[in-house]
Amino acid sequence: VQLQASGGGLVQSGGSLRLSCAASGRMVSPRAMAWYRQAPGKRRELVARIISGGSIDYADSVKGRFTISRDNAKNTLSLQMNSLKPEDTAVYYCNCVSQFGVNFWGQGTQVTVSS
Repeated sequence: VQLQASGGGLVQSGGSLRLSCAASGRMVSPRAMAWYRQAPGKRRELVARIISGGSIDYADSVKGRFTISRDNAKNTLSLQMNSLKPEDTAVYYCNCVSQFGVNFWGQGTQVTVSS
C-alpha cells in the first residue's frame, strides 16, 4: 500500500484547508487510519485517527476545529481543518496501520498558517 497526501498550502490564520490521502492499494480491515504532523524541531504527533470499528480520536489542540473522515469506496482519508492557527503549521502525514500492525506512511504535505 502506498499513501499519497495532498492539499497542503499557505493559508492565513482563521482559514481552512482540506487534506486528502489516497491509498494506491486496498487495505483490508486496517486497525487505524490517521493524520500526524511534525513541526520544525518537534516530535511527530497524532492529530486525528479513525480506529477499526469507527471510533475517532482527536488531539486536544484540534478538537472542534478539525474533522477526520474516510471514504472506503474511494480508498481515501481526509482531514478538514478549520479555524487554522499559526501553531498548526507543520508537515502533515497520513498513516495507516494494517490488520497485522504494519505502519504505512504518506510522504507528507506542508501546511503553513500565517498570522
